Amino acid sequence: MKAALLGAVQELRVDTTAVPHAAPGEVVVRLKAAALNHRDVWIKQGAYAGLRFPVIPGSDGAGVVTEVGPGVETSWEGREVLINPSLDWGHDPRAQEPRFSILGMPRNGTLAEFVSIPASQLAPKPAHLDWAEAAALPLAGLTAFRALFGRAHLKAHEKVLITGIGAGTALFALQFAAAAGAVPCVTSSSEEKLRRAHELGSKAGTLYTHGGWAKEFAEHHGPFDVIIDSAGGPGFHDLVDLAAPGGRIVFFGATRGNPHELPMRKVFWKQISLLGTTMGSPTDFQMMTAYVARHGIHPVISHRFKLDDVAAAFELMEMGGQFGKIVVEID
Repeated sequence: MKAALLGAVQELRVDTTAVPHAAPGEVVVRLKAAALNHRDVWIKQGAYAGLRFPVIPGSDGAGVVTEVGPGVETSWEGREVLINPSLDWGHDPRAQEPRFSILGMPRNGTLAEFVSIPASQLAPKPAHLDWAEAAALPLAGLTAFRALFGRAHLKAHEKVLITGIGAGTALFALQFAAAAGAVPCVTSSSEEKLRRAHELGSKAGTLYTHGGWAKEFAEHHGPFDVIIDSAGGPGFHDLVDLAAPGGRIVFFGATRGNPHELPMRKVFWKQISLLGTTMGSPTDFQMMTAYVARHGIHPVISHRFKLDDVAAAFELMEMGGQFGKIVVEID
C-alpha cells in the first residue's frame, strides 16, 4: 500500500509498505481521507515524547472496514466509519490510564491507504458528512467536546471565550458552543480569521496582538463563564482577568509555554476553576459524534491535498496559515 512514512526526524516521504492485517479484536479500514494535527508536525520535527521511527503518522481518519479479525462482529465489514485516535483510555472517565496513547505514534496512523485499529475505536460515520469532513473530526472534535462539556460543563446562554481561532480544535469549540446555545467569542492574530469566525457563530472577536486587548474586551464583552485555551504562556494572566467569578478555564495545550506566574490570589478570590484536559474517553467520542450528527455540524476544511502531496500539507501546517483542518484525500 502507499503511505506517508517518517523515517527519522524531518524525513517524510511517500512510499510503499505492507498492507496491515487485522489481529484479534481489530479491523482493517480502507481509508478515504485523513487529516493533520499539530501533533503530526511536532513528531516530524522531533519535538514530541516517545519518538519511534519509522512510523506512519496521522491520527485522524475515516473510511470503510475491509477486514475483521477474530472476535470482531462481521457486521462491521463494509461499514463507513470514523476512527477514534484516543487509544487505551482505560475505565476511568475522569482521566486516561498510563498506557494511553494516540494513533500515529507509536502505532502506525492514518496517512496511508489502510490502517489496522481495534474495533472498539470505531464509530459510524455521520451520514451528513463527506469523507474529508469526517476525517477532519476525530482528534480535534473530541478534544473540543470534552473541554466544553466534559470539563467545563457548558450551559446554554453562558459566555465562552475561545482563544486562537483558526486551528481545528478552536473552531470545533466555537461550533459546538454555538450549537449549545452559548455565547461564543474569540481571539486571533488575524482580522480575516475573526471575520470568518463571525460567520460560524462568534458574537465578538478581538486581536490578541493589540496591547491592552484583554481589558478593553472585558469591558465590552466579558466577563466569561468558560475560557478555552491551548496557548498558555504570558497571556494566561489575561485569561484569569477575563474569567467571571466562578468561571472555568480549560486548557489542552501550551504552545507558548508555561505562564510566567500564576496569580493565585485572583484565582481563589474569584473562585476560578483551572481545568486541564487531553483528548477524551470512548464515551466522550460517542457523545461527540452523536452531537455532530444531531446538530448537523460540518467541520471547517481549510485545504485538501492528495497523499502524494502530503509534504505540502505538512508545510502548510508548519506555516500556521490554515483556517480549519488540513485534509489528505487518499481515495
